[in-house]
Amino acid sequence: MHSRSVALRWGAETLATAGIEQARREARQLLAYALGITPEALVRDPEAELALGEYQGLVHRRAGREPLAHIVGRRGFWTLDLAVSPSALIPRPESETLIEAALQAFPDRTQVRTVLDLGTGTGCLLLAALTEFGGAFGIGVDLASETAALAAANARQCGLHGRCAFIAADWAESIEGGFDLVLSNPPYIPSGEIAGLAPEVALHDPLAALNGGTDGLTAYRRLLPNLPSLLNPGGVAIFELGLGQFKLIAGMAQQAGLEVSVRPDLHGIPRALVLQTASL
Repeated sequence: MHSRSVALRWGAETLATAGIEQARREARQLLAYALGITPEALVRDPEAELALGEYQGLVHRRAGREPLAHIVGRRGFWTLDLAVSPSALIPRPESETLIEAALQAFPDRTQVRTVLDLGTGTGCLLLAALTEFGGAFGIGVDLASETAALAAANARQCGLHGRCAFIAADWAESIEGGFDLVLSNPPYIPSGEIAGLAPEVALHDPLAALNGGTDGLTAYRRLLPNLPSLLNPGGVAIFELGLGQFKLIAGMAQQAGLEVSVRPDLHGIPRALVLQTASL
């Protein structure tokens, strides 16, 4: 038996040796998960004793670069706590920039009645949007039926299942009708760069959610030409971008007759491409 403080110190040292940047924070999260308590509760009784067995296994998994979110099965996004699985991209903080851009585009939140999320994954973008646009109904689309089911389960857990539907389809091929807000975080990593990503990403995120083709732009070429037909008058589409992609993708959008603006993420990287049908 060991005290929680000793276990935490061992876990942090093990993760730091493995190259985990926020080793102590993640060790604390894993210890809390193993004990079935919150990280804050660890502070109240740091000398309580525990058997290290399960915790050691969790730490070794993380030291092997399995994502923390996959180990604990959850990830926070916006104001939501979402289930994750290897079938879907783990939600990233930078993707919250798309929700910020949507709120900026629609200061009157009653203007958004319909939302479409293309490549929904965990449902994070759609569900976050529905929490902010309280009168909206949303549709989330993902190529994999397993992933669409995960998003639907998250909607039920968040109490939003009555305001959305999730379908398995190839982008917007089976979608009819206009939307006030279209969201998408398409795959945008050039295929030749995937192997060089962090092991948590390259080895554990689904390849289909990462692989943007030779130049990272395959999905944008597919989606942007048909985007005006998906938007209601006054509608807005917001797409996530990768580093250095803004100019090329903005050019594609303009060729499709769309007006373009961009919102940077917290690191100053152009992240949310904001698109509207061009004014006459």
